[in-house]
Amino acid sequence: MNFYIETFGCTFNQADSQIMAGLLNENEGKLVDNPQEADVIIINTCYVKHPTEQKVVNRIQRLQEKFPDKKLLIAGCMVEIDPDKLQKTAPNAGWISPHQITSTSHVVKSILKGDNVKLTGSDNSIKVGLPKIRSNPLIHIIQICEGCNGACSYCCTRFARGKLQSYPGDLIYFEADKSINDGCVEIQLTAQDTAAYGKETGKSLSNLINQVTAVNGDFRVRIGMMHPKNMMNDLDNIIHSFQNEKVYKFIHIPIQSGNDNVLADMNREHSVDDFKDIITQFQRSITDISIATDVIVGYPSEDNNAFNDTLKLIGELKPDFLHISKYHHRPGTPASNLNEIDHHIMKERSKKLNNLKSEIALQNNKRMINTIQKVLITSKGSKGGYIGRSNNYKTVIVDEASLGCFVEVEIIEAKSTYLKGEII
Repeated sequence: MNFYIETFGCTFNQADSQIMAGLLNENEGKLVDNPQEADVIIINTCYVKHPTEQKVVNRIQRLQEKFPDKKLLIAGCMVEIDPDKLQKTAPNAGWISPHQITSTSHVVKSILKGDNVKLTGSDNSIKVGLPKIRSNPLIHIIQICEGCNGACSYCCTRFARGKLQSYPGDLIYFEADKSINDGCVEIQLTAQDTAAYGKETGKSLSNLINQVTAVNGDFRVRIGMMHPKNMMNDLDNIIHSFQNEKVYKFIHIPIQSGNDNVLADMNREHSVDDFKDIITQFQRSITDISIATDVIVGYPSEDNNAFNDTLKLIGELKPDFLHISKYHHRPGTPASNLNEIDHHIMKERSKKLNNLKSEIALQNNKRMINTIQKVLITSKGSKGGYIGRSNNYKTVIVDEASLGCFVEVEIIEAKSTYLKGEII
């Protein structure tokens, strides 16, 4: 049985796809690179943003039109968040929800027999230690927990991922150890919110990072997104764990708005000052730390003053990576009961913020010209060359290198999204 998987969305969703592929591979399935060669096509959906929803729906429709005789399985967040739309979009497809992926092989076999299986609902299965087919043999993704303990007013992902479920630290350690023995050189710890790890079990993210970095070998660990509210009670320990040489000096901490009133309306449970304090303490302890943050432009209660507060904050913070989303209502969220602001205003605000983002990123990267960086090479470039990451997770491109190796690189050129280097 040949199967093809297409994945939308975050690193966590990519790991779900890798698990589905691993489970099918253990049950006489073969992963193929083209839907034309597949007996069953699996679309692992993301639904966090409206533009992504449109891409997902359009892709499902195109695949059904192009391959009307092939079996189709829809996985991911859309299954739980918007089943009505999915039923209209793909009435003859099978479904499997994010919590049910351990049953992937059973569902696929049933679909191939002609059963229109729709396996939904929650499940407490542990995803750590399951077989995976990695998209990059050098990078291993580990899901440390699923769900969250928040209730952000704009977020529909929590309806699909449910309440927080942290996975056992010893199982995470064993999976990390196995991946390094398999030849991986980078481990990505991922979750809807990595800082929420252990909040319901008495464990902590800082201790987990210390466990993973205790694995023997020369590798790097990337820590996924951390919600500010869940960092504050363990901040000193988290910072200390980041000082380990095996951890990328990179933090992804979404702010979403630079205005406290908007943050309160979003039910973020932290203030702008809380966020700034976290960043300041990281920068004091780790001088070369790079910062990623997220901003939602045009939340229904964002007026011009609130947006200007966000512009001011980003100008002060000067993040290395900024992810910008224009607000759209998401199914079932409290914010969807509010009136959206004028989309022309939203577009103008987004343009201003994007211009500032590019300007800051270029300035930050130019400061690295003529510096010597230790770079971990993890992939070949689609247009030639080799791609690696510096210790602070900046993308560095070199002409020639060996995959999976650390190299000393002099930075010779800077763009807003990457650095160009020469191996010393």
